[in-house]
Amino acid sequence: MPANQAIVITVESIINAPVEKVWEYWTKPVHITQWNNASPDWHTPRAENDLRAGGSFVSRMEAKDGSMGFDFWGTYDTVTINEYIEYSLGDGRKVKISFSGNGNSTKIIECFDAETENTVELQQGGWQAILDNFKKYTEAR
Repeated sequence: MPANQAIVITVESIINAPVEKVWEYWTKPVHITQWNNASPDWHTPRAENDLRAGGSFVSRMEAKDGSMGFDFWGTYDTVTINEYIEYSLGDGRKVKISFSGNGNSTKIIECFDAETENTVELQQGGWQAILDNFKKYTEAR
């Protein structure tokens, strides 16, 4: 599907933590490996992050039973600390994430181009589950 016809999916959450903490937990590999999974039978054993325009990132996502895994990777287009991240995935799809701090809470809105292998509902559910896991992890610390 051409980029100009891409379906854009949005997920969002309010995290009960200040934006500086949310940003740190979202971007530091030591934290990414703790929350970046959609279900308890998956995990992220490795993450690398060069958080700057032109920098790249990769997270290795695997089923805990070893049956499957993949690298989730891309290149940053725009990074505004504590506010905004935009990146291009390896397959050319775009992702935009905004962080809106308000005292001890932060709203995250993530918009991403849908891929064509899975239904929009499945993709939205998976990305929302990861965001919900991030919220749970961040608020527990």
